Amino acid sequence: MLYAIVTGDSRGFGEQIAKQFMEKGVHVIGISRKINESLKKQAEEQNLYYEHYSCDLSEPGAIKECMEKWQGDVFNNETNHVYLINNAGMIQPINMVGNLDADQMTKHLNLNMLAPMLLTDHLIRLGDKSDTSLTVVNITSGAAEKSMKGWSVYSSAKSGLNRFTKTAAEEQEQKSANAHTVIAFSPGVMDTGMQGEIREASEDQFADVKKFRQLKEEGKLQGPNTIAALLMDLLNNPNDLETGKVYKAYDLLDAKK
Repeated sequence: MLYAIVTGDSRGFGEQIAKQFMEKGVHVIGISRKINESLKKQAEEQNLYYEHYSCDLSEPGAIKECMEKWQGDVFNNETNHVYLINNAGMIQPINMVGNLDADQMTKHLNLNMLAPMLLTDHLIRLGDKSDTSLTVVNITSGAAEKSMKGWSVYSSAKSGLNRFTKTAAEEQEQKSANAHTVIAFSPGVMDTGMQGEIREASEDQFADVKKFRQLKEEGKLQGPNTIAALLMDLLNNPNDLETGKVYKAYDLLDAKK
């Protein structure tokens, strides 16, 4: 049996990832604050296991409690492989340094960086104990590789996540058996709720906001279903995956042309 644990599956990119996993016959564990009823219905129609766990991933204590609820369902004698898709994230706070909100910064770093680190660490431990192979995908951003005025927190969190991905992958390569694959995936600019939040920022908060508004006006945003399909294509060829690599949707789209 194959399982996929998808965080932030209630909408947008996470919803499409969960949907497309189920289309391939993979059982899904969804972790988000709200359940997606359409995913539940799809699983019933396809006779697949889908369980949703309500969890605020910006609270480290809640993450531990959540993991204890589903780990026995996933790591059992019938499981061959587990995918972990660390997708849940947030863009706020968008503002210049000196005008940031401390509570938002803490919540942001917990959700965008600490939660994927905790989940990855826990699943690798479970995978090693049960001799179950894993593929971990940390959803990152191009902002991890460049400074963008107003995005200091977001860029820092994604940059840290990339470094964690690379380090975890190198550690796995040193193992003599049951090495797990750890990669990052940068989806680029998609037409999601997060993009709507970005476009609502003022120029004082985010210097490049006009560029993002223009992308929407000109219809240049990719749909989350299209980008999720690119990720599925990657995961369909596990032997070709380069552990530790940051895969970029734009590169994969160009390769298809």
